[in-house]
Amino acid sequence: MGAGHDHGHSHAPAGGTATAAYVGTLRVALSITLTVMVVEIIGGVLADSLALVADAAHMATDALGLGMALLAIHFANRPATGNRTFGYARAEILAALANCLLLLGVGGYVLYEAIQRFVTPAGTEGGLTIVFGAIGLVANMISLTLLMRGQKESLNVRGAFLEVAADALGSVAVLISAVVILTTGWQAADPIASLVIGLMIVPRTVKLLRETLDVLLESAPKDVDMTEVRTHILALDGVEDVHDLHAWTITSGMPVLSAHVVVRSDVLSAIGHEKMLHELQNCLGDHFDVEHCTFQLEPSGHAEHEARLCH
Repeated sequence: MGAGHDHGHSHAPAGGTATAAYVGTLRVALSITLTVMVVEIIGGVLADSLALVADAAHMATDALGLGMALLAIHFANRPATGNRTFGYARAEILAALANCLLLLGVGGYVLYEAIQRFVTPAGTEGGLTIVFGAIGLVANMISLTLLMRGQKESLNVRGAFLEVAADALGSVAVLISAVVILTTGWQAADPIASLVIGLMIVPRTVKLLRETLDVLLESAPKDVDMTEVRTHILALDGVEDVHDLHAWTITSGMPVLSAHVVVRSDVLSAIGHEKMLHELQNCLGDHFDVEHCTFQLEPSGHAEHEARLCH
């Protein structure tokens, strides 16, 4: 029997990428973020509060990140072409990467300015800071509620969720510092709150950056154990070996798997390629969340033939 090059495919849902389902939510979150950002900038200037200005700066990166996520969805849902066979789906991950770099930059800036404020203290008005901090906290809680579900399914939505979560905690820090200043007059509370905000931004961003780089480096999806995948395939009747087994993620919600599966020639002759492909798809579909699978079926001995051709 000649070399088998049949492929089995299970395509991603027609609804597009995981982030696409949350376009409306992201737009509402963007509107809230822009509004609060402007309010906090005004409040920071009026109250001479670095903590408010720091939170507003973080809000600005949130707004930019949400805007990039929405732009990425637009490109990700464009149809595939002959040159870009997966379309622009990877644009979502690139947006998440840019978002991470922006957050790291803002976190560093906030930490630097907080240290400078220790050197040169300022007179922060606690009362005004409480008013504007409370507005920011309420708005952030609304955004968090909207993004809660989507952050489990999309890296971009998760990035937005983490940013808003850090903002909400930042608003709490702003309120605490304002209360301390109002009741004790201790001005150092403001740069301390700014340090807290900066330190909340960086670790979460590093975690998201690591996940984003895993996608760009085409690591196996975190919920797919490649050893188990290989074991399940080899457990099928007639399967002798699996090689060139790869799994990676194109974008959030779009895992991909490919493999060359060596099947005994008598089994292929008895059940046919189509039934064998269905068995492989059903086997993986029952145990792993992989939407797009491609299999090359090979009769015994074909791997050696491939190796000779490569040399």
